[in-house]
Amino acid sequence: MSITLFIIILTILVSFTCFRNRLAFERMKFNAYEIRLHKSFYRFVSYGLLHADWMHLLVNMFVLFSFGTVVENILKADLANSGKMVFGLLYVSSLIISTLPSFIKHRKNYYYNAVGASGAVSAVLFASIILHPQGNIFLMFIPIPIPSFIFGLFYLGYSFYMSKRSTDNIGHDVHFWGAVYGIIFVALVNPQYLVIFVTHIF
Repeated sequence: MSITLFIIILTILVSFTCFRNRLAFERMKFNAYEIRLHKSFYRFVSYGLLHADWMHLLVNMFVLFSFGTVVENILKADLANSGKMVFGLLYVSSLIISTLPSFIKHRKNYYYNAVGASGAVSAVLFASIILHPQGNIFLMFIPIPIPSFIFGLFYLGYSFYMSKRSTDNIGHDVHFWGAVYGIIFVALVNPQYLVIFVTHIF
């Protein structure tokens, strides 16, 4: 079984369980205040297995399946047996890294909570953009393919802008830092990936 599929199955099972078990949901969600006060560092990872509702869950898992498969296959082809482990490390570490700015900002705010795999999914999405720069992304209601690197630029700009406004209940800062980390992670695995990406774009 691929790591991508394993993560999807695990996330669906845990999310579904916590839809029906509010106590488990409360204990697993990201809450910077609780992490600081009670040293519940597991929340840096467990929150990514939870989702607010079915739509939130399905969108994240669809995007993860679409791009995680690409990233995992490329890493397996390039790194052989260690490719799956590297992909797993990308996903888990991005859950942590993407929420560190939120932890620092909200560590004294009891009312700030976050759930969802969006930070890790953003990291995987941007890893796929670097690893497969010739790829295209299709969006609902837009009948033409969008070059992945162009989509990436708009995504980063939008996430950064919205994270500063904070006018909705979406973790745009987590999306932004997850995306940035996905790029950095791939570059650290093999700097040549970034060279190939830049060469393709220019």
